[in-house]
Amino acid sequence: MNVYMKMVMDWVLTTLVLVAAAAIDGARGDTTVTGTVFCDQCKDGQFDSLDYPLGGVRILLACPGENGQYTVVREETTNWLGAYTASFPGTSDMGGCRAQVADDGQGCGVVVGPAQDFRLSLKMFDSQMYTVDPLVSQPDVPSPLCLSLATPFPSLPPPSYLPLTPSQQQPPVSPPMTELPALTPPITELLPMPPLPPLPPLPPMPTQPFFESSACPYQMWMMAQHRCYWMLDPELKVELVFGSLASTIYGPNITLRQSIIGIGDPYQTLLREGTTALLNAYTSTQFVYQPDDIVRRLNWALTDGTSQQLLMAALRFIKANSGQTGNTTCKFSVCM
Repeated sequence: MNVYMKMVMDWVLTTLVLVAAAAIDGARGDTTVTGTVFCDQCKDGQFDSLDYPLGGVRILLACPGENGQYTVVREETTNWLGAYTASFPGTSDMGGCRAQVADDGQGCGVVVGPAQDFRLSLKMFDSQMYTVDPLVSQPDVPSPLCLSLATPFPSLPPPSYLPLTPSQQQPPVSPPMTELPALTPPITELLPMPPLPPLPPLPPMPTQPFFESSACPYQMWMMAQHRCYWMLDPELKVELVFGSLASTIYGPNITLRQSIIGIGDPYQTLLREGTTALLNAYTSTQFVYQPDDIVRRLNWALTDGTSQQLLMAALRFIKANSGQTGNTTCKFSVCM
């Protein structure tokens, strides 16, 4: 599985947690299912650079009945990011269900990929959260651009050099340098520096998220085309940012770059979202949390150490990083 597919699956998990977070303090026994759909232009089942998310596609969610036959229990439509979410109040177990793109000529072609099973990602109190591996829609014929991706660049022949003669193999001997006489008096007294001319005014700052409200999830920070927005050194140690307690739990050598890809464990989820919040705070002056507040909140959760407190702190960061808290969006554009 390549890095593009992993980022899509991580986006699915984050979206799932966001939706379920609103129900933690209220309803019980609810189930949330989420997933994504993309156009597989190369028909290889992998999310490549030519593929893209599909919006407006109907998704069929089906579960097995008493006779073992699958019955459609819900239809959903993907948003512009190619994602879909379904909630089932009062339902606690949907482990045997699956999702599939509706076979009605939607998407980018006439061929739909295989159905994907629901996978239990998180169980909190009586709520179940399932993710579905990315579904695909494929054209009848692969895109001709796929051939250029699969064709490696031809290797260049090694350069040829003429053999050196014995005289050329010996390095030339430089003549001895003559010592320069000392300057008396010092040169600074002989040649006074003229005063600097007035400095020109600085050009206006480019329109970037630093001076406007912006909140970006960790998937956006992981992309190479957004690397210019990192105001903190990616190789900075977590210990220097979050303190000795974080170093004891996560190790003294973990960096910010490594912490932002953590997934699965409550401790890793908290560190990932806390690091993302810190990056957002340094990039946007109007982010809902200030850097020192983020560090305190993460350490409070680590000090408590219970799974409930770790997940609740992570969920608050997730809401802020997604823009749900503060009602904002991610203002990133491709770095030049």
